[in-house]
Amino acid sequence: MLTAEAPLPAPVRAEILVLAAREPHPRGAGVAALRLVQTRFGWVSTAHLREVAGLLGMSADDLDGIATYFNLLFRRPVGRHVIMLCDSVSCWIMGRGPLCAHLCRTLGIKPGETTADNAITLLPTVCIGHCDHAPAMLVDDTLHGDVDTATLDRLIDTLRDTP
Repeated sequence: MLTAEAPLPAPVRAEILVLAAREPHPRGAGVAALRLVQTRFGWVSTAHLREVAGLLGMSADDLDGIATYFNLLFRRPVGRHVIMLCDSVSCWIMGRGPLCAHLCRTLGIKPGETTADNAITLLPTVCIGHCDHAPAMLVDDTLHGDVDTATLDRLIDTLRDTP
């Protein structure tokens, strides 16, 4: 079983080195390398971040600066599915507040938390650029706009049924 503390598997290390070789400077592969680790493990642990930094010839602090800047890179464990609810002014004006409250009630969690069954993490996020269809959210990698409570309920039912 792969864990966040185990060394990166050799194929992942090799793929990171290939990504680094494609860049004029290996550190240019930082985001892609971290996404690769996250795809494999669900998040980027400190141990893995340090290992990736070493492969890219950079400090762990520099790479952590990159990891914490990008809101689609998770530096702590998340659920099997992640709902990122847009926190922009447009989404607030179009009803983001009541939607967030509905999600919190339905899931039994607060923003930043994960359900007890580890199925869903709810995260606020800065503008996702879908203002013409506010309120908007990302569910895993799928963008949803013009979201209402009925849409939320259908999505949550689908997520709970999906491994």
